[in-house]
Amino acid sequence: MPPKDPLLETLKVCILNLSQSESPVTDTCLHLSSCCELLELIFRKGLQQPVLSLVQRDYWHGLETLLQNDLCGRLGSVSLAVEQTINCKKLLTAQGRGRYFLRLAVNRRILGNVVKHMLHTPKILEFYSTTISILRNEDFLEPFMSLLLVISEMEFKLNIENCSFLDESWLLPGGVILSRLKGQPLSLRLLRCRDPDGAVFRPLVKTLRLLQQENPAVRLDSSHLTRRHGTNPRKLDQSQCLREGSRIVYIVQYLGKANIGMYGGKEVLQYGIPFVLERSDSRKEVLLDMKETHLTCTEKNTKLELFQHHYPEISCVGRFSRPDYRIFAFCVADVPDTPRATGFCCVVLQAASAQECEDIVSRVAAGFKHTEWSV
Repeated sequence: MPPKDPLLETLKVCILNLSQSESPVTDTCLHLSSCCELLELIFRKGLQQPVLSLVQRDYWHGLETLLQNDLCGRLGSVSLAVEQTINCKKLLTAQGRGRYFLRLAVNRRILGNVVKHMLHTPKILEFYSTTISILRNEDFLEPFMSLLLVISEMEFKLNIENCSFLDESWLLPGGVILSRLKGQPLSLRLLRCRDPDGAVFRPLVKTLRLLQQENPAVRLDSSHLTRRHGTNPRKLDQSQCLREGSRIVYIVQYLGKANIGMYGGKEVLQYGIPFVLERSDSRKEVLLDMKETHLTCTEKNTKLELFQHHYPEISCVGRFSRPDYRIFAFCVADVPDTPRATGFCCVVLQAASAQECEDIVSRVAAGFKHTEWSV
């Protein structure tokens, strides 16, 4: 059986969802940001950092060399896209330029050609690890090119001019705040409060919560954060979880992680959890953001990302049988982007209640089954 890469398997699901959306695909499509984020992860996988450099290398640094090496104009539309990206004054970072270029390439149906030219540019290939990168692995490269072919057959109609947000996020913002009024009283008119499905626009939720934390006198109308769709409310309920459609953010305790060996089946949890608890004497309050294709864990106070895993990367998940039914754990390959990685890592967390613990475990398991079923 040929090997499978979790990112490619999850990308298949996103492309399937995109294909079932209305055509052409626009910025309002709910699956667009997930698809773009997965493409970015693939372009970053195995990207090696220079030893003697203070600049963090990103995939854009490889893409811009395409223009430098196109002395005969053979790249055509690819060179034009690179040049347009370089000349865009709204972008301030390599991350923003890379994301702008990916949106541009998807919009113009040239992403497959971009990868082909990257593969024929030795200087770019030197950026990537031969053991980790999808671009340098023959077993993964062919299915990746097949997925790009499917994307090229779809029609996209993205607003390329609206791009300032790409330095920080893949999500299209709702409006612009005028920096020239800094230090003066400022009135804001909200241009976009909800996504097309009626859920609160995700970047706003974090801002509204921070606003309330910084100024307790601020009273937010609960109707701004709650919507009912049948029997599915999107709100911060008593179990400390923010619900937005198929996405839920839980406030949980991160208890630690440890390498548990070369086997990552569900049987290891019975000794993996105590093993972690015995060696970890600190806990952190974190936000466990469970999206459709992956989960992300960030520190609640510092907003530092602790880990991010797509569901196919998780080999098993389960609850602690005793004495605390709020504790749960899952296993993933230990630092998969490192060539020296050995075995599996057990990550242990604690929910606010036993019911919430069971809900989280079920959602992780359902996320993996959904991804596997859709491939």
